[in-house]
Amino acid sequence: MQERKSSLQQLDYTLLFLMFVLMCISLLAIYSASGQYNVDPSYFVIRQLIWFAVGAVIIVGVMFVDYDFFKNLTVPVYAFGMLMLLIVEFFGVYRNGAQRWINLGVTEIQPSEFMKIFLILALAHLLYKVTTHRKDTSIQGDLIILFKILALGIPPFFLILKQPDLGTALVIASIIGVMILMSGIRWRILIFMSVLVILGISILVWLYNAHFDIFNIFIKSHQLDRILGWLDPDGDTSGIGYQLNLALQGIGSGQFYGSGFMQGVQTQSDTLPEIHTDFIFAAIGEEFGFFGAMVLLVTYFLLFYRMIMIALTCNNLYGSYLVAGVIGLLVFQVFQNIAMTIGLMPITGLALPFISYGGSALLTNMLAMGIILNVNMRTKHYMFEARESVAE
Repeated sequence: MQERKSSLQQLDYTLLFLMFVLMCISLLAIYSASGQYNVDPSYFVIRQLIWFAVGAVIIVGVMFVDYDFFKNLTVPVYAFGMLMLLIVEFFGVYRNGAQRWINLGVTEIQPSEFMKIFLILALAHLLYKVTTHRKDTSIQGDLIILFKILALGIPPFFLILKQPDLGTALVIASIIGVMILMSGIRWRILIFMSVLVILGISILVWLYNAHFDIFNIFIKSHQLDRILGWLDPDGDTSGIGYQLNLALQGIGSGQFYGSGFMQGVQTQSDTLPEIHTDFIFAAIGEEFGFFGAMVLLVTYFLLFYRMIMIALTCNNLYGSYLVAGVIGLLVFQVFQNIAMTIGLMPITGLALPFISYGGSALLTNMLAMGIILNVNMRTKHYMFEARESVAE
């Protein structure tokens, strides 16, 4: 027996509330962090509010379309995304040592942000087709599935890495990794892939010590600086370790309750670059302390818990794969941003989802949340019938 509910009853209000909490934290942190710039702090807040409003419109628009229709968009959106990345490769705007944008005259777009969603749509559709119609359950069948996933994921990964944009490339890798886990292939293949990754890192370390010229082909000088600044932040506190040291000082000075709103030394002084974007967690840690940081982390935990529950309760495998891809997208970004701020990971240009100031990344994440809300709205709940089977 099916429990009939209206679309409004199916709407996940818990998820919406958690997003509202993150928006409030974002506006407070951005207002305070923008105090170091020679502009009215409300300037950045108003622009962020506009981006949130546009994102809300995108969410509503996505929710009106049955997510099964996204299957029809898989090929065109993936092809469009790859075309945009190729345009960036040959005709993109070069700025600050990177070529990541396309100039449209009135504005610039960063195709790698949209490629995250396009790849999730493509891999979710691929997994749906190969798992629902799978007949070959041998290890050869597993390898074919793995090859298909990598065939879709590797091209955008390397094009984005070449821009260079290590942070976004790692996000693409995290989406691929989650989808490989969701594919159900044998653990021995996953273990073998992990060994290959460790072996690759070991080879890079050997090349660094023995053949630096070859190492420099794979790891550029600015990327190496970030790795060295992460491994030894005290070795050059005025150079490659500058940002990390200031971020750690700010977070440490916040102690339990923080120094107070608009009272942080690092946050209010013009010392820590990009504190309203990449390093906004440092502002939260300094002015709101351990307590404020835990409020943010608990909010993220509840958000991801709700997303996982939506994936588990969805009785359509395609919907579950879509949600899993979004989880891989957001969880890695949260982990990487916070980890780099406290010295657990090298510094990359990844924004903190729903918190950092910025338009393209925020709109991409809001679009992703729209997909999740869409899946949850159209999940049919049965009292006595099991969910869709993989062996269908």
